[in-house]
Amino acid sequence: MKQRLVIKNGAVSLILHILTAPFIYSLIIPFVILDVFLEAYHRVCFPVYGIPYIKRSAYIRIDRHKLSFLSPIEKVHCMYCGYCNGLTHYASQIAGASETYWCNIHHEHTEGFQAPKHHQDFLPRTAEALDAYLEDLESKKG
Repeated sequence: MKQRLVIKNGAVSLILHILTAPFIYSLIIPFVILDVFLEAYHRVCFPVYGIPYIKRSAYIRIDRHKLSFLSPIEKVHCMYCGYCNGLTHYASQIAGASETYWCNIHHEHTEGFQAPKHHQDFLPRTAEALDAYLEDLESKKG
């Protein structure tokens, strides 16, 4: 089978890939723990706050392992990558929805800060803006 692993410096690079694999794959433990706690928070708290659920399947996609041209090891890598990258994207969406609900005031503008998309509608950094927002919420409840 043709080797598709990108190895820039031959054997040395392959050895380094093998030596770093435990660091990469040991992350499965905190990822699974994150997943369990994140999902519990999502399912318990979002309905209480009236925040719409985030659709898990829109972010976690484990499908590349079905490609017939991948080796068994490549398929495992693809499943792991799809799960971990999808989970972080999913977690980011849940965190963003939570941030929008709880603390939707703009951060201080500093060089290099990359504000997420959901920050675009956040409130200005003034007490007046927050007061007006809270008054608007109260009037909608009434």
